[in-house]
Amino acid sequence: MKKQVIITCLFLTLVFPTSSGQLYAAPLSLSGGFSAQVYFSPAGGATGAIIRQIGQARSEILVMAYAFRSQAIAQALIAAHQSGVKVEILMDKSERQEGFTPATMAANAGIPVWLDGRHAAMNNRTIIIDHKIVVTGSFNFNLASEEMNAENLLVLPSAELAKAYRENWLMHQKHSEKY
Repeated sequence: MKKQVIITCLFLTLVFPTSSGQLYAAPLSLSGGFSAQVYFSPAGGATGAIIRQIGQARSEILVMAYAFRSQAIAQALIAAHQSGVKVEILMDKSERQEGFTPATMAANAGIPVWLDGRHAAMNNRTIIIDHKIVVTGSFNFNLASEEMNAENLLVLPSAELAKAYRENWLMHQKHSEKY
């Protein structure tokens, strides 16, 4: 049943053009009471959707990011951390960079940041919120994904999915090194 719901959700991520030709979020109510939100880029509001989800977190935010370059998302994570939400970030080893990056901002704010170097690429784009929401898709956490690329983002409220994604996050964190 879970697999069928996920496949149905992915199948129903249809593109809805606005009068300007831009893409926007489409709330979906799926069979079995399952709901989701879908965003498409460019200019589809995915970054705003991520920031809203982070702002609603109450206990825990776990991030898996192949590319993490969004200052706005970093600032939202820092604000959540400062409000008492447990925040941890797991990134691909390629994100080890010099300078004032979002990862550096987060680490300097006291957020644990990890680098996964075990794989050719840690190619995930996932945020697990409060053990009950999964944010995932092709959308990298950067400006190019919001403004130039054709990307998708799903917000999936499901404790079952969140548990599976959280277990995967913890497995990768175990073999990662501190930023």
